[in-house]
Parts: sequence; structure tokens; C-alpha cells
Amino acid sequence: MIYEIEYKNIEFDECYRRLLEKRVKEEGLLKLYEEAKNIDSQATKKVSQNDEKRILRILEIYNQTGKTKTQQEEESRKNEVEYDYQVYALSWDREVLYERINKRVDIMIKQGLIKEVQEVFGKYEKIPTAMQGLGYKEVVSYLDGIYTKEEMIEKIKMETRRYAKRQLTWFRKNKQTIWLDGQNNLQNNIRVILEGGNWINKKENK
Repeated sequence: MIYEIEYKNIEFDECYRRLLEKRVKEEGLLKLYEEAKNIDSQATKKVSQNDEKRILRILEIYNQTGKTKTQQEEESRKNEVEYDYQVYALSWDREVLYERINKRVDIMIKQGLIKEVQEVFGKYEKIPTAMQGLGYKEVVSYLDGIYTKEEMIEKIKMETRRYAKRQLTWFRKNKQTIWLDGQNNLQNNIRVILEGGNWINKKENK
């Protein structure tokens, strides 16, 4: 939305997806990663060698359109951005941030995350994409007997902390990001946002 990147409607090819998934099992994900790298080296720089979903997506886009994901992004970036926007991010002391993450995971477990995953897991023969997200996949591994409950909880916390670190890295690379102190008074941060967007003056001029 903020970069005006558009991906033309690509019809989902279920047969090709199944072929790729079969190849992952037989040849290994690294093999497909190398293929994706040969097709679109720029896109794979942003993708982990273990990120099956995004690796397959690079291959699918090229298979369906004959263009790489990077080519599509470059073409769409030529369009003028139609929104006036500002990007804000919260900066936290690392220890405080990790403490909040750990607490959040404990709350999720207490509020029934395991039961939620069990109910969804029981409805499908194959784990749906949504269940492969952070938190869910660790519970699935617990239900499969791979982790103990304690190991599962610690794994969710660890992976969430890593995810938060990657988010911060992404926002820091974005030079437009305006940083707010997450430990600051809420009203002070709201004031910074309102003044930064000139919303106060706009309201007063109406």
C-alpha cells in the first residue's frame, strides 16, 4: 500500500503447488531455494533458506507469469504513491520487550492456545497454511510429541523474540520510520503522532 507495489492477479495452480511440495519432500528445500535463487536472486536475498512458503511463492510467480517477483515489484514502483502517510515504530528496551513477549506467550497458553490448535488440527488431514504460523506450529509439534509442554512454551517465546528482532531490523532499514519510545507516556506518543501528521492544525483550521 505505501510503496504502490501491485501483484497482478495470479491464478492459483494447485497442480504446480503439489508438484513443488512433492519435490521438497523428495529433493529437499535447499534444492528449490537454489532454483529460486537462479530465477530471482534479489528476492531470495530477503528469504531464509528454510522459508518454504516464500521460496515456493517465488517459483510460482515465475511459473505463472514468466516474470520474476522482483520484476513485478520494479514495474509497479513506477506508479506514483497515492497516499500521504507516515510510518511510526515503537522502540523498547530489549529486556523490557523480551519480558513483555514472554508474558504474552504465557497469557496465550492460559487462554487456551493448545485447545484452539487441537480443534483446528482435528479438522484437517494436512496442516493448513494458517497453522504454520508462529505459535501454532510449535503447538502442533507438541501435540505430535516432538516437544514437551515446557519445551513448546520456551520455543514459542524464543521464536517470537527472534521475530521481533527481525521486525525491528526491517523498520530500521526504512529511513522513513519515525521512532517512538514505547516506555513513554501513551498520551505523549499520541501527541507526537498528531503533531507529526499535522492533524491538530488540520482540525483547528476546519
